[in-house]
Amino acid sequence: MKNLATGTSHAKIILIGEHGVVYGQPAIALPISTIQMQAVIHRQSDGDQTVKSRYFNGDFNTMSANLGGIQALIKTLLTRFDAPDQGFDIHITSDIPSERGMGSSAAAAVAVTRAFYDFFEQPLPHQVLLKTANIAESYTHGQPSGLDVATTSAKAPVWFIKGRENYTIPVKLPGYLVIADTGIKSQTKVAVATVRNLLMVEGETIQTRIDDLGRLTRQTRAALADGQLTALATALNGAQDDLRSLGVSHPALEQLLAVARQNGAIAAKLTGSGQGGCMIAVAPEETIANTLSQKLSAAGATATWVEPLSPTD
Repeated sequence: MKNLATGTSHAKIILIGEHGVVYGQPAIALPISTIQMQAVIHRQSDGDQTVKSRYFNGDFNTMSANLGGIQALIKTLLTRFDAPDQGFDIHITSDIPSERGMGSSAAAAVAVTRAFYDFFEQPLPHQVLLKTANIAESYTHGQPSGLDVATTSAKAPVWFIKGRENYTIPVKLPGYLVIADTGIKSQTKVAVATVRNLLMVEGETIQTRIDDLGRLTRQTRAALADGQLTALATALNGAQDDLRSLGVSHPALEQLLAVARQNGAIAAKLTGSGQGGCMIAVAPEETIANTLSQKLSAAGATATWVEPLSPTD
């Protein structure tokens, strides 16, 4: 057992396929390596078990309800290593905004799992990591798809279809992704219900949009693999048209999307559930991406990030 152990993870965004994925269509999620989560464990010889994070500081056994998933995960890990009374102080730090569709809770679960395996000096196969981190996600979200855990622990984009095995896909693409936060919490349950209700009322019209999201996601996969930036832009812009028709955009998102398109973005769309949260834009060059980031901030984005489309180590 170590005296000091660490575990890391990162944010994620859905590039394309949100909402369509609820109805069996594919989605593509990207790991965002520049937005980090870290868990650091210090061994405590006095048997104290304490947690420090932006949401809770104190005795592990009195953690607040919103961290119940992490508490359940840590209890599972201590039992797994036959050390339920082992003293520890774990400090969780994060640059990932919560409730913005960027995988904050999943990233915390991944970082904590990696930290405890490091603490107990045990190997951690990737499938074990995914299964273990989803203990926290199951507690928090009920029936998680597994997409967030898969992507916050991955180095390459993840291809996902509900109920099937997830796997990473190749990317050979120039260009940069700019992410901008509206500062408004995502309304996941409301957005999903909005699409479901529209589907019930309008039927074929809405189903056509959902099917089109699947078509565009498959086009995006081909564009990523073939290095076709223009084809990627066409698919992402088309997806935003579909998402707007599904009723999951928001005036704050639309404002930032317009700013992006007016300042060099070749594509711009919401990411995640919508009705708040974040938007993404594609810029062909780093200088354009950096300028775009500044313009979005000036237009009201509460935070922005720039990430190369092709993953880097």
